[in-house]
Amino acid sequence: MRYYLFALLGLVLVSCSPARKLRRELTGNPLYTDHLTGFALYDPAAQKTLIAHNGNLHFTPASNTKLVTFLAGLMTLGDSLPAIRYVSRNDSLIFWGTGHPLLLHPDLPDTALLGFLRKRPEKLFFSPANYTGQRFGAGWAWDDYNDDYSAELAPLPVYGNLVRFTSAPDKPTGISPHLFADSLVTGPGGSAVQRQETGNRFTAGTVTKPIRQDVPFRWSAALAATLLADTLNRPVTVINQPLPASSRIFYGSVPADSLYKRMLQVSDNMFAEHILLMGAAQTDGQLNARTAMNVVLDKTLNGQLKQDRWVDGSGLSRYNLFTPNTLIQLLQEISRRASQQRLFALLPAAGRSGTLRSMGNGAQPYIFAKSGSMTGVYNLSGYLVTKKGKVLLFSMMHNNFTQSVSEIRKRTAGFLALIHERF
Repeated sequence: MRYYLFALLGLVLVSCSPARKLRRELTGNPLYTDHLTGFALYDPAAQKTLIAHNGNLHFTPASNTKLVTFLAGLMTLGDSLPAIRYVSRNDSLIFWGTGHPLLLHPDLPDTALLGFLRKRPEKLFFSPANYTGQRFGAGWAWDDYNDDYSAELAPLPVYGNLVRFTSAPDKPTGISPHLFADSLVTGPGGSAVQRQETGNRFTAGTVTKPIRQDVPFRWSAALAATLLADTLNRPVTVINQPLPASSRIFYGSVPADSLYKRMLQVSDNMFAEHILLMGAAQTDGQLNARTAMNVVLDKTLNGQLKQDRWVDGSGLSRYNLFTPNTLIQLLQEISRRASQQRLFALLPAAGRSGTLRSMGNGAQPYIFAKSGSMTGVYNLSGYLVTKKGKVLLFSMMHNNFTQSVSEIRKRTAGFLALIHERF
C-alpha cells in the first residue's frame, strides 16, 4: 500500500512540474500552435534537457545563424583581426584583402591599416585575386540591394561598402564618402534614397524631415582603390596578382570582441559574412567562407551541423536550416570557449541592449540571446537566468506565421518569463 501511495505522489509531482506545464502550453495553446514552433531548454549544470518540443525539426534560423558564425570566429580568429596580406618587392608593396570590414567604417573604424600604408615608402598595389566569390550570398533576396543590411561581400571593404546620406529640409544632403557627391540626383517620390540596381547612381526625393540612410554601393576593386587613395593622398593601383605563400599578415587594432559585439547586438550582416572571410584568410589566405565553415563543421558538435544546412554567415539566406537542438549544442560549444561574463557582455540583453532592447523583462535582464527575424520567421536562442540563479540554455524558433514579428516576439518573451519564474 505504501508503495502505491509513493507512486501516486510521484505522479502528482510530475504532473505539476514546471516542465510538464510548459510542454502543455507548447502543444495546446493557440499562441504556439497556430504556426510551426520549436523549443528546447537545457540545464548545463545537470547536463539535462528540461523541455524539448519539435527539437529535431528544421527551421529557417534567420540571424540565429550568427551564433554559428560567432563560433567560427572564436575558432579561427585571435584577439586581433587580420587586415591585409602583403609582400614587399623592390619599390612595390602589393597587398591583398582579408575581408576585414573596418577600413574607414562609419561606425567602427580601424585606423591601423591606414597608418601602416601611409608610412610605407613603396608604391601601393592592391590585388583582389584571392577572392572569387559573388557579391551576394546564396539565397539572398536580390531586391534587398538598396537596404543597409545587404552590403556587398568583398575582399577589401571600404566604408562598410555603404554610402551614408544625411539630409534635412532646406539643407544640402551630406554624403560620405564624398566621392559619391556627384552620383546623387533629385527625383520624384519620397525622401528615401534609391540606388540603381547595377550601378552607383543614387536618386533622392524631396526631403521633408531629417533622415540618415545607409545605402550599399556596388563594390569593385577599382572603386575600393580609388576610395583608399583619396584618404591616403597617394596612388593605389589595382593589379591581378596571385597571393604568394610568402605573404605576411598585418593585423588591425580594433579587438575581435568589438566586431563580435556589433555583429550580435546590432545584427550586422556585413560583419558576420566577413568574419568567415577573415577566418579563411588566417588559413590559406584564399577568401572562401567555406574554409572557415569547415573548421566548425569538422571539429564541433560531433558532426551534428552536417545534418543541418549552413549556407552563409549572416542568416540572410533562406537556405539555412537548423534545429532547436542543434542551437542548444551550439550554445554549449560557445560556452566552452568564452566565459559567461564575456558572453553576457557581447550578446543583446533583453530590455537593455541591441535587438532585444524593446523586450523589457524586469529591473535586471535575465535573457542574453541572439534573435533572428524575417517575414514569417522569429527565433531567439541564448542564455536565461532563472529567479533561483540557474543559467539555462534555450532556443525558441517560430516559422510560417502570418502575424507580425513584434507579436511573435511578445509571445516568446511571455513564454520565457514563465521559465524565469518557475525554474
